[in-house]
Amino acid sequence: MRCFIHFDDKGRVGLPNSAYSEYNMWFQNGDAAPPGTVPAVPERILNHWDNMDGTIERGYSGKSLFFRDGTISYDPERIKLYARLLASVGINRVCFNNVNVTPRAARLITGEMLPALGKLAGIFRAAGIRSIIAVDFNSPVLLGGLPTSDPLDGKVAAWWENTAVLVYKVIPDLAGFLVKADSEFRDGPAALGRTQADGANVLARALKPHGGKVYWRCFVYNCEQDWRDFATDRPKAAYDHFFPLDGAFEDNVILQIKYGPSDFQVREPHSPLLGAMKRTAQALELQITQEYTGQQIDLYALAAQWEEFFASPVSGTRRARDLIGREVTAVAAVANTGDDLNWTGHTLAQANLYAFGRMAWDPSLTAREVLSDWIGLTFGEGPALREPLLDMMLRSRDVYEKYTAPLGLCWMVNTGGHYGPSPEGYEFSKWGTYHRADREAVGVDRTAKGTGFTAQYDPYLQALYDDRETCPEGLLLYFHRLPYTYRLKSGKTLLQHIYDTRFEGVEGVEGFIRIWDGLRPLLPGSAYDSVAARLRRQLANAREWRDVLNTYFYRKTGVPDANGRIIHP
Repeated sequence: MRCFIHFDDKGRVGLPNSAYSEYNMWFQNGDAAPPGTVPAVPERILNHWDNMDGTIERGYSGKSLFFRDGTISYDPERIKLYARLLASVGINRVCFNNVNVTPRAARLITGEMLPALGKLAGIFRAAGIRSIIAVDFNSPVLLGGLPTSDPLDGKVAAWWENTAVLVYKVIPDLAGFLVKADSEFRDGPAALGRTQADGANVLARALKPHGGKVYWRCFVYNCEQDWRDFATDRPKAAYDHFFPLDGAFEDNVILQIKYGPSDFQVREPHSPLLGAMKRTAQALELQITQEYTGQQIDLYALAAQWEEFFASPVSGTRRARDLIGREVTAVAAVANTGDDLNWTGHTLAQANLYAFGRMAWDPSLTAREVLSDWIGLTFGEGPALREPLLDMMLRSRDVYEKYTAPLGLCWMVNTGGHYGPSPEGYEFSKWGTYHRADREAVGVDRTAKGTGFTAQYDPYLQALYDDRETCPEGLLLYFHRLPYTYRLKSGKTLLQHIYDTRFEGVEGVEGFIRIWDGLRPLLPGSAYDSVAARLRRQLANAREWRDVLNTYFYRKTGVPDANGRIIHP
């Protein structure tokens, strides 16, 4: 039986209420599993990027639900509800702290902080959710006073074994440790001359007697790349680091692989590492928090992107969803929740958390099915509201892509914050995030004639991506460097397509505002007002993207818009 929970204006739990308010959320009473189904994977994991000071890295919904001022601090009643909320859509693993572990957060596995962490884990245990702790690879030095964290050092192994005993005394059902190592200035085994398998295995052996696992993130790349170096290609990094180690990991290590080879961009291909390692457990990692997809200001229903991913080919006969439950035995995502009264900042961004749980459980679900269910649960079943809102949400990914990222170009965002346009913000940086636009062409050649990235894919896909005529058009500039005069299947030049889609994206947001305004009589005022305010901010953002990108490419080429619209010189 599905019910709604209502919150008063202080965020306190009220009586179940079948009427919608901005603070309603779904939950399924007494059963975390959608009736009559079996989950595709045994582990559906939510990774919170919460910091001990109460901030959330890439968080757009207020402050942490778990931490304040360097301590574990939370509202027990709201956390109970949150645990039930997550269980209601099938999530059964939660990591509380950021993968970028601060020195304070590193102490979560010490006697100082474990008792409080154990109480928090107990609340989630009552909802059928096991806890995960993000740990610092360098903990033997930071916490144990050892001179090294070398995974092949016997004293280091003993320290991890003793720590595991301490942790499991307090949290006996702990699912395991999450680790980000050798990435973005995090310590790791490579800095000590060891492999990623060496690093993961020392933790895995310590956890194995307790039934724990190591979730080892594969987001490992050279983040001090020289932009002058045309041979090094960041998307190749995960495969290059991990594929040669297939079979070298302990059986309780799960490699957590981002769905795409870049970094949660608006459009990118699936990671070639997914499914490639036949002797190593793998987890798929998605991002619910909208870091590069509008930051819960701009409307972006991620279900549409995820449906596309699950349906994408990994060979001539298989799709990404065929990996789930076979080569891929867990699905994880970066959370989009915080202490805002409506959990997610943008009320409609609640649908992304809901969609993750549903699609991790059953990757064959379509975006239409999932979003339709969420709208019905949240706003009621009336078609007068459901159909316009469903149309709006289903088109949101396409609209956002039109005004931001043409044909698979990535990283044209403001540095650091990652919101708003900056076409060359990362172009000459160390992060390996280039599009190499000049006056004649744009894009990176990743074919056999370029960086060779396509060789990491199945031969069927390599051939598909290497040929500009068969490459999916949405990924053309991800895999190819093309002149602005290149003709797309529409007959338009590449440059005219860029101009047109920027204008179309703004028009799409204007259409969203008209739809939302038309729904006003069917919505309570608080819900209408909060979303309307976000849509106005989105329109300003879309216009900025349109003008900045169109001007950027006009200045590069000197070619005006064929339709005579205003492009600022």
